[in-house]
Amino acid sequence: MATRRTTTKPPKNDPAKPVVCSPWDGSGMVAATVRVGRKRRPVGQQDGICLNCLGSGLAPTD
Repeated sequence: MATRRTTTKPPKNDPAKPVVCSPWDGSGMVAATVRVGRKRRPVGQQDGICLNCLGSGLAPTD
């Protein structure tokens, strides 16, 4: 007698709940290192927009 195997499907994403951009935790801002001089020494950081979500903070849909 054969036994039936059942598998569970992964839950689908809820369309009402937006997915947060994972690399930057939904802030949309990225810290970029500022380098100066011929030796390209790092002197600080500045904020820029995330190129994955373009600053919106939501993950892009494919």
